[in-house]
Amino acid sequence: MALLAVGLSACAKAVSTSGLKGEAKAAAETIKNLQSDVTAGDEKKICQNDLAKALVTKLDAAEGGCEKAIKDQLTEVDSFEVTIQTVQAAGGAATAKVKSIYSGKSKAGTLSLVKEGGKWKISALA
Repeated sequence: MALLAVGLSACAKAVSTSGLKGEAKAAAETIKNLQSDVTAGDEKKICQNDLAKALVTKLDAAEGGCEKAIKDQLTEVDSFEVTIQTVQAAGGAATAKVKSIYSGKSKAGTLSLVKEGGKWKISALA
């Protein structure tokens, strides 16, 4: 279940939101919160606070639900770092270009976010 590998790999150092403003900064704060919850190993918080409802519903369809899916994913994460390269937000959607380090190799990815209840939530990873 590599869907969230880049997003869940934000374990090694704090995600920086400096240089961002407005909705882009707010969306980046969600990634920063995800990193904090991943570091704490708090699958419940990740499912409740960081992920969009549609993604949680999809993960809940798996055996054991969202929390087990996240826990399983976290066991596959070793020493990673995530850097936010850019964030673009318009209306109720945002995309963040991120770079992670996995086993010493750089990997680019895109996190999609949606606004739910006035808060940004991670909706997908490409």
